[in-house]
Amino acid sequence: MKNIALICGGQSPEHEISIRSAKNILGHLDRAKYTVHLIGISKSGKWFSMDESALEDVIPEVGDQLKIVPGTADCFVTDKGALGKMAAIFPILHGPNGEDGAVQGLMQLLNLPFVGPGVLGASMSMDKDVAKKMLRYEGLKVADWVTVRRGEDVPTYAQLCGQLGEVLFVKPANMGSSVGVSRVSDETSWNAAIKEAFVYDDKVLVEARLIGREIECAVKGNEHVTASGVGEVVSGDVYSYEQKYASGSSAKTVIPADVSETELKTLQSHAICAYKALECKGLSRVDSFLTASGDVYINEVNTMPGFTSISMYPSLWEQEGVSYTALLDELIELAIARGGIDQGLA
Repeated sequence: MKNIALICGGQSPEHEISIRSAKNILGHLDRAKYTVHLIGISKSGKWFSMDESALEDVIPEVGDQLKIVPGTADCFVTDKGALGKMAAIFPILHGPNGEDGAVQGLMQLLNLPFVGPGVLGASMSMDKDVAKKMLRYEGLKVADWVTVRRGEDVPTYAQLCGQLGEVLFVKPANMGSSVGVSRVSDETSWNAAIKEAFVYDDKVLVEARLIGREIECAVKGNEHVTASGVGEVVSGDVYSYEQKYASGSSAKTVIPADVSETELKTLQSHAICAYKALECKGLSRVDSFLTASGDVYINEVNTMPGFTSISMYPSLWEQEGVSYTALLDELIELAIARGGIDQGLA
C-alpha cells in the first residue's frame, strides 16, 4: 500500500471549504491502496497529525503537533514518532498559503511528490493579473482589466468607466472562490468594493463586464493533457462565495452544459491551451465565458478546485465515466510520475 498524506485547513478564508473537500476525498479514497495520514493546518498556521474522526469544521489549535524535518525520508514527525516515507502528498488547500506556490515550494524542498502544479504553475495561476497577461500573450481572450496596487493612487469610478464600461467587477488578485469579489455600477459601490478587495490582497483587479455563459471545464494530466466535457454555472452577475457553498443558494450548476459540438471542442481546446500556458500539471479547472457569438474568454484557472460533494471538478469527470475514486487514483499517480521531472526529485 502507498503511504500518502492529505493536507487540509490552512490560513486562507477558504479554510472551511478545504476541510469539506478533504472529508469528501477521505470518503472516496481506496483504502486497499493507501495508508492515509491526515494533516491539518490551523488558522494560526500550526500543523497537526489528526485522526479522521476528529476532523471538524475548523482545525483546532491544539493536538498532535507535527514537526517537519527536511533532508530525511521520514520528514513528518510528531511526539508519537514519524509518519513514514510518503509516496505522495495531496495538498487540498484553497487560496493563499496553499494554492499559490507556498506549500508547493515546501513539498519540493522536502523531496515529496504532490498533487497539482509546481511552484511556477501554482503562483502564476493564483495571481489573476499575471495569469491574464500570460493568457493574452498566448492569444487567448480575457476580459479587459486595470490593476490597482496598495499605495498607488486609486482611480475614480468615472475614470474606470471611460476605460472599462459602466459595470465593473472588482476582485483581489490572489484569492479564490469569489472571496472579496464585488459588482460595481456607481461611485459608492466602487469605494466599498475597492476597500473590501484590499482586505484580502495588496493587488486588486478591476475587470470589464463580459456578457456570456459561465462555463467550466476540468483538465488533468502532465505531458498528456485531457479535458472533460463542460458544465455551466447559472447564478446571475456574481457567482459569490455564498452562492457556491451556502445551503439554499439560488445558483445552480448544469452538467453537461447545453453547448454545440463545435462550442464544446472550442471550449476544451481553449481550456487545454490555458492549462499549458500557465504551466499547470496534475489538475486544474478552467473557467470561461462563452458569448452569444461563440467567443471564449478565459476567466481564471483554478489549480486546486473544490472537491466537495457539489464541486464541479469531480462531477465533470464522473460525467465522463471516471469515478471519484478512479479520479483520485489518477491524480496521485500523476503526482508520483512527475516526481523526478519538475520537482527536483531525480
